[in-house]
Parts: sequence; structure tokens; C-alpha cells
Amino acid sequence: MKEKIVAIVLGAGEGKRMGSGIPKQYMIIKSRPLIYYALKAFEHSPVDEVILVTGEDEIDYCQKYIVDKYQFEKVSKIVAGGGERYESVYLGLKSIGDADYVLIHDGARPMLNADIIRKCIINVRRYKACVVGMPSKDTIKVVDNDTYAVSTPPRRKLWQVQTPQCFEFQMIYEAYQKLIDSGDTMATDDGMVLENYGDSTTQVKLIEGSYDNIKVTTPEDMRIAGSLMKARKLFRFLHNVHDKIIYFQMKILQKRFFTKR
Repeated sequence: MKEKIVAIVLGAGEGKRMGSGIPKQYMIIKSRPLIYYALKAFEHSPVDEVILVTGEDEIDYCQKYIVDKYQFEKVSKIVAGGGERYESVYLGLKSIGDADYVLIHDGARPMLNADIIRKCIINVRRYKACVVGMPSKDTIKVVDNDTYAVSTPPRRKLWQVQTPQCFEFQMIYEAYQKLIDSGDTMATDDGMVLENYGDSTTQVKLIEGSYDNIKVTTPEDMRIAGSLMKARKLFRFLHNVHDKIIYFQMKILQKRFFTKR
């Protein structure tokens, strides 16, 4: 029986730090709404199905102006999220029914690409639980309530956690069910939920994503993401030009070889 891989794309946040009055997932970047880019990445990936979690009042809008407009055929459901991220993830998980693996991704990370998704699928099969991130470039300080430095953890042991965060479906669903039943409201990422409420024999593996895989939270992030997209487009163009040059060089050499013979 073929395994089933489902992606949950979270788009229910209000984006208060953006200061625009518009939910950040619908703000336009390079002529597309921000959430479009994550959905597009999963649409052209080995993922079988996508669950889009959004605000209850935004379901019809997402269906008409995002899913239908851009023909995202893998989006099987649009689900109303909760007030906090962990509630939205739980509601997304509940809507799946059955799956082998689930990839949970923040819709505000538009730089998701095929390579990161491929790594996620390979590693979740191997480790059962894996989270995308990157080693911290900066020294991190632990502070007290008055922002005085308390300690400085070794930088080599610190990672900046990103998404997708990937798990065997039943394992993360059961961990989230325990979280909800406990009344704990402090969970800020999915790996943390598994660490606190999952099977103690399963550890969360960190896998390298990309420093480009930023989360858009502020107006400055929108500008950075736009610049990264321009750079990615230019790189693809130069790569295609390079391939064509190599192709024509090979054709010329081939023609010369056969002419001499």
C-alpha cells in the first residue's frame, strides 16, 4: 500500500507585528500573496495532499482567490484554525484522518523549495521526527526578567528552528492530543510538543534547511524576501543559460568529430 504524505500549511495568524491591518499571509510579494509560495512548493513536490489552515472568516476567500485562482489541486481541505499556533496545528491534524507522515509548515515562510521538502521526506522516514533549521550564526544570551545576561550557551549547540517540521502522523497527533488535554499553552513549535508529550524513545532530529528560509514577520522581512526571490530568479536564469551554452558546445564538438571521421 502506497504511503501517504500530508502537508499542513499554517495561515491563520493575524500578523500584528507587520502593522499593516492585513493578515501577513495575504500581503502581496512579487505579485502573489505571501502564502502562495509555500502552497506552490508543496504542489510541485512528492507530497500527496495539503491542508490549509486559515482564519474561519477567510476560508471562502482562500478557496476562491488562492486555491482556485492558482489551481492548487493538492489542497484537499481548508480548515479554520485557532487563536494560537498550536491550536491551528491540532485542528489541521484532526482534519487529516489518516496518513503516514505529516509536514507542518508556516505559510509565512515563502522561500521553501524542492530540496528542503526532499530532505524532509527522506529524513522523516528515517528518524520518525525531524525539524528543519540552521546552526546559529550569532551568540545567544539567556536573560532575566530585567534583560540582564544570565548565561551564554555554547553557540555550536544552538540551532535556529524553521519549518517544515516533520513526523510520523500518529505519533505527533497523539502528542498534540496530550498537549490539548493538559491545558498547556506554552508550546511554540511542533518539535517541542513531541519533546514534552511524545514517546520518550523518539528524539527530534535537526536537519539543515537554508538561511534563506526566513519567516516573514515584519515589513523589513517582506523586503528581504522580495530580494531573495529576485536573486533566486536570476540564479535560475543564469543556470539555464549555462546549460544551453554547454549543450551547444557539445553539439559543435560532436559535429566536428563526425566531420573529421
